[in-house]
Amino acid sequence: MELQEIIALVKETKAFVGNRERAGHVKTKGRADYVTQVDTDIQSFLARELGSRFPHIQFLGEEEGLHEMSGDTYWILDPIDGTTNLIHDYQHSVVSLALCEKGQITLGVIYDPFREDVYHAQKGTGSFLNGSPIHVSEAETLSETIISVGTSPYDRELAEKNFQRIQRVFDRAQDIRRTGSAAMDLAYVACGRTGGFFEPRLSPWDYAAGMLLVQEAGGQVTDFEGKPLGVLQRGSVAASNGKIHAGLLGLL
Repeated sequence: MELQEIIALVKETKAFVGNRERAGHVKTKGRADYVTQVDTDIQSFLARELGSRFPHIQFLGEEEGLHEMSGDTYWILDPIDGTTNLIHDYQHSVVSLALCEKGQITLGVIYDPFREDVYHAQKGTGSFLNGSPIHVSEAETLSETIISVGTSPYDRELAEKNFQRIQRVFDRAQDIRRTGSAAMDLAYVACGRTGGFFEPRLSPWDYAAGMLLVQEAGGQVTDFEGKPLGVLQRGSVAASNGKIHAGLLGLL
């Protein structure tokens, strides 16, 4: 599979992201859960282009919802991770594409069109930012690093328990951060900008590509109980540089 061809396709989505008129066409899927015309434009574009180049590979995109796949090889796409950010022109939104083969994520690409940053990883070959190798933070303890957090805005019933987690982590870490994009947060763990990230009840398109990035950069990704993540189900996500993972899970 030609990696550079896939990256070039993903980078073509910048033209869609920059269309502020299309970003203003908003539909509500649920509480704090929105889709813009940009989301649907990107998903349609990549589904069509990937399908024409790799017709044997199925396609799972956020805008069609989570469902069982009939085959064992498929793309997992979040056309815009950080849709609410996009609506407000907050400029923390990314395109996240992963390839799943026989239950394993084998390729991940996260594209930040605002900074022209491309993060990619292939299983067994390491993680890269704009072609240069990246590695997770060397922090030995929570107190040596910052942690990204997610607020699960679609599931407000989780708020009280989740904000208690956030406070516990905040008390131990140097500080916390909230970008509004789980895929971006995972990419930042992979390149060592943060020591970890957590958020309950994410979907596979939120974390599939980022999970591989973190793992190939030397880090660890599990659910809050330390178990492996499924690739076709929602779940809690805890990512770290590995060295602080047990300490982070203990607070979650």
